[in-house]
Amino acid sequence: MLAASRKDLLLARLRSDGRIVAKELASELGVSEDSIRRDLRELDAAGLATRVYGGALPASPAVADYAARQSVATESKQRVARFAASLIEPGSTVIVDGGTTALATVRALSRTLECTIITHSPTIAAALLDHAADVIILGGRLFKHSAVASGAAAVEAAQAISADRFLLGVTGVHETAELTTGDADEAAMKRALAARASETYVLGSAEKIGAVSRYRVLPLDEVAGIIVDGADEASAPTLGALADHGVRLLRAG
Repeated sequence: MLAASRKDLLLARLRSDGRIVAKELASELGVSEDSIRRDLRELDAAGLATRVYGGALPASPAVADYAARQSVATESKQRVARFAASLIEPGSTVIVDGGTTALATVRALSRTLECTIITHSPTIAAALLDHAADVIILGGRLFKHSAVASGAAAVEAAQAISADRFLLGVTGVHETAELTTGDADEAAMKRALAARASETYVLGSAEKIGAVSRYRVLPLDEVAGIIVDGADEASAPTLGALADHGVRLLRAG
């Protein structure tokens, strides 16, 4: 089998099975494990798969640049966002992560809602200019890919805050890889923010469910729940596995 045909098969298996075990697939195809690993390295480099020990898992489309992500799973994001907005109660203090689902969340808020929003995203802060909510912006180095502050200064700023809830954005939600994102500094900032909130809820729109990115943010048992799109049937196998792991799923829509 030609390398191009093998890669097509690998991508099809990722879509159907949600994972690839290199040793098993090499035996099935009658090729060497090295050939499969080389194919997986190339798919990983192209952003089409995420290599893990012994094989690969599906890559998340949510690692694309900020502008491109605005057109990914837009309806699913809106459903998740509306549910997430309902968790921001009058008088509460809530940390809102960066990203397109978080932006949809603050846009879904009533402009008259009196609360405090803490964010390290200038995009989120700007979307609240006409709202009654008080807004606290955490500064640091701007990570342009996600339009958020990150790095040592941002993590240090996070140590001075506390909140009732944190609405966490990730690029991957998976039953074994857990909660992941595509940048190490961004993952560290998300952990710092989660540590400053009484409870953390994950914004789990459809494109993130079953996908995996390079850097782990948090284990599943450290979040209060994952807000998922109840209308997305393609996510059912992963959601079932998450439920079997005891994860609280909050179904939007």
